[in-house]
Amino acid sequence: MAEKTPLYETHRQYGGKIVEFGGWLLPVQYEGILAEHRAVREKAGLFDVSHMGEVTVKGPGALAYLQKVVTNDVTKLADGQVQYTPMCYPDGGTVDDVLIYRYGADDYLLVINAANIAKDWQWLQENAVGAAAALENVSAATAELALQGPLAEAILAKLTDAPLATLGYYRFLPSATVAGRPAMVSRTGYTGEDGFEIYCRPEDAAALWEAIMAAGRPLGLAPAGLGCRDTLRFEACLPLYGHELSAAISPVEARLTKFLSFAKGEFNGRAALARQVEYGPPRKLVGFALTERGLARAEYPVVADGRRIGTVTTGSYAPTLDKNLGMALVEAGYAKVGGKIAVEIRGKEVAAVIIPRPFYKREGKK
Repeated sequence: MAEKTPLYETHRQYGGKIVEFGGWLLPVQYEGILAEHRAVREKAGLFDVSHMGEVTVKGPGALAYLQKVVTNDVTKLADGQVQYTPMCYPDGGTVDDVLIYRYGADDYLLVINAANIAKDWQWLQENAVGAAAALENVSAATAELALQGPLAEAILAKLTDAPLATLGYYRFLPSATVAGRPAMVSRTGYTGEDGFEIYCRPEDAAALWEAIMAAGRPLGLAPAGLGCRDTLRFEACLPLYGHELSAAISPVEARLTKFLSFAKGEFNGRAALARQVEYGPPRKLVGFALTERGLARAEYPVVADGRRIGTVTTGSYAPTLDKNLGMALVEAGYAKVGGKIAVEIRGKEVAAVIIPRPFYKREGKK
């Protein structure tokens, strides 16, 4: 039985087309994916991301515990700062990619992917045996809205006295008031644009949605669904778990080596990941553009020199660039920009060329 977020009825009232995603009933689109994509790139879009999971990690051993279970160096975090990090198995495969929010030296919040909540929770608990850290899965007690786009700050500023203008990228305000409701506000984003996340109580989610929509409508704010969330993150080449990362795909293969801190000491997957860095991974993630008519999709074979050399991880029309693009995991020897490859689309080889990533980068990024 698929779960519903606190905004399920709101999405229906707004005409959202509901689909099942990772065990949740969520809107894939309202007006349409292209219109919503354009709204986020040019103005702003409001997303329901209440399906994401949240786990608190507290106690005198919280930092030491996190240093063991994630690949990044958590000691680099200051209070009020957010960090992106993979979380790996001993063999270097990826459990998940997560965000860590630091409230204090012994107080952290992990934000995990919706489809991985049960698996991650089990993994986190298994790794906490003997640690001086208390874990709590607060996913059901937390709702989250994401306001994304160049006008996000102007819209949210209408509803809060919080110092948004001075809130840096990957920083958060632990206790803010938005439209009269208590909230935690962060500035990260998964669209390639500026934006904010508003974490709140489930019972406040619908009122906050309506307040943000009312404040933003005159500026062109649109409700936005999963469809454009995927095309937006795809253009920015942000990984999606299950596509660019998985138990079978390491952060090194996904070109996320900068989020691995070997200097910090032992952590899950360290030896396997260090070997991949030293000797080079067998596969690498690349971006590509189709040079013939066709649309690549996830799992389509990638071929070169008369044989299969890899697999498409994500493929889509890129609305901002008006091109059919994709990302693929290919044999390392073929992962050179400018290299000629082909994607097998319904039994036919369609020519493509490897191009630099990300495909899209906003100007004046904070």
